[in-house]
Order: sequence, then C-alpha cells, then structure tokens
Amino acid sequence: MFKQVRNYKLPYVLYNFFNKRKLRHNISLYKKYGIRKSYFSSISSKDFSHLPPVERKIDHEKLMATLFYKNLSEENKVSVDNYDVNGYLILKNYLSSDVVDQINNEINNLMKEGTLKFRYGNKLMFAIHYSEIIKNIGNDKNLIDFLSILLDGQAKLFQSINFIKGSQQKTHSDSIHMTTYPLGGLLGVWIALEDVDENNGALHYIPQTHKLPYFLNSDYDNEGDRLKIGKKSYKAYEEFLENKIKELGLKKEIFKAQKGDLLIWHANILHGGEPHLDKNRTRKSLVYHFFDENSICYHEVTQRPALFEL
Repeated sequence: MFKQVRNYKLPYVLYNFFNKRKLRHNISLYKKYGIRKSYFSSISSKDFSHLPPVERKIDHEKLMATLFYKNLSEENKVSVDNYDVNGYLILKNYLSSDVVDQINNEINNLMKEGTLKFRYGNKLMFAIHYSEIIKNIGNDKNLIDFLSILLDGQAKLFQSINFIKGSQQKTHSDSIHMTTYPLGGLLGVWIALEDVDENNGALHYIPQTHKLPYFLNSDYDNEGDRLKIGKKSYKAYEEFLENKIKELGLKKEIFKAQKGDLLIWHANILHGGEPHLDKNRTRKSLVYHFFDENSICYHEVTQRPALFEL
C-alpha cells in the first residue's frame, strides 16, 4: 500500500508545501529560467526540455590560484589537472590518520546514542547535523572555493552519508538521483575512513563517462504523467545503464583507497560499489554531495525539488 502511495505526486507536493524554507533556493531560479511552477510542485527534466543546454567550463587559472590547489602535493595537482579529461580526481592523504580516527569515533558514538541509524539499507544520513568535525570538513572554505570552480557555480553542501559496509550499489550516475538545471551542478566527494580494496567493497568508476549524455527518465521510459511519477522501478534504470555500458564497451576502474584518501567525481561520471566479499571487514567511508546554488536542484526519479537542510 505504502509503495503504491509513493507512486503518486500528491504526497510529495503536500510534504513540499510545508517545507518552503528548505525549498526557497529554487523560487528565484524558476523565475530566472521561466519555469512556471510553484515551489512545492513536482519537477523533472521534462520541465526543462524547451531550454537550451548550458555548458559548464572550468577556469583553470582560477582553479590553480586557489589556496586549496596551492597546498596540494605535486601528485595531487596532476590528478586535478586531469579532471577535465577523466571526470574525477583523487587526492592522496587528504585527511590525516588522527582526523579520520576522530570521525570514526564520532560516528560510533552517534550510533550508540541512537542519533544515527541506518536508512535506505546501509546508509547513515546527515551526520553533518550532529557532528561539528564532519560538518566543518565539508564546509571548509578552501574546499568550497575549489569545488565552486569545478562546478562553474557556487558549491553548497547538500548532504553527507556515512557507510560502515560497502554500498555495493550498481553502476549509476548521481544525476539520476540529484539532478540540476543547468545539468552538471553537482559534485560527489568520497573519503576513505580506512583502507579499502576489492575485498571490502571498493568504489569503481568509469573514466571519461562524464562526457556521455545525461541519462534521465525519458531515456528508459519513466517519465510518468500529471498525477504519477514513472511506474518503472529503479532496477529498470540499472538495467538500461548496464546495457548501455556493454553497447559502448566501457571499462570500469577500481579505487583501491588508503585511509584518508579523497575522491571527487563529476555529476555524470558512472560509478558504483564493488561486492563486499570479506564479511569480517568493514568499509568505513564518508560521502559529501554538493549542489550548485545557482542551479535548480531536484530529484529526477521521484520528481521532487531538492530540500536544503542547512
């Protein structure tokens, strides 16, 4: 019964109506782009189909002038310099072992208190609301300035997710979940909170797939209608993408991370989680997602505008 209710737009609309404060970021942007929608209405890529695509460009001179970039090791600078080509970058030893230990202790305490509980399977959502250290790392001014240039916009911390085990999520683009107009207004930041390899649920990504089209509801016939969101399950999207990867002959790479390493990926890079084979090991990690404040932010699958909690 509950699953059937979730297929209708009205419950989301009612929920949105009472969350105007968390949706106000979209109101002026609707006006800017001529979107005739109320802040609480459902919204999807179909509402932007009449608008021209907007290309995001990285100003490399500004990027290299940031304090964040200047403080990087030469190895990490090379990874940043190749971001345009690869669609991701890796910063080795971004966090010290002591800082990572503080984060893990904080998560353990929040779980013991019952403040953080697993949602959507194995996710610990929004630790940024309860942990100063996790919030401060995500809101670091130098990091925000750096990410803003990568976005060609203004980066704003949207959410955090902590994992104890590997996500084991099938290959996907974040843009099917956290979508923007103009497209590409999202960045993912993943930090290893312990050593990770192919036995304890490492991340994988497919280089250069940020240059592919953004695959959205219309690509797998999941647009829905005036009253309902798309009727297909998320599995249909995964199967569509799996077939597309085979068709294009794309090959994934596995990120064997060391404790404290950081990965930043483009909104459209294809990525996922490897099977967590060694059940005796954890795979502790921290994910931040950043939206571009200058973009309309929404969730394509459920056709909901994105609520900013901060």
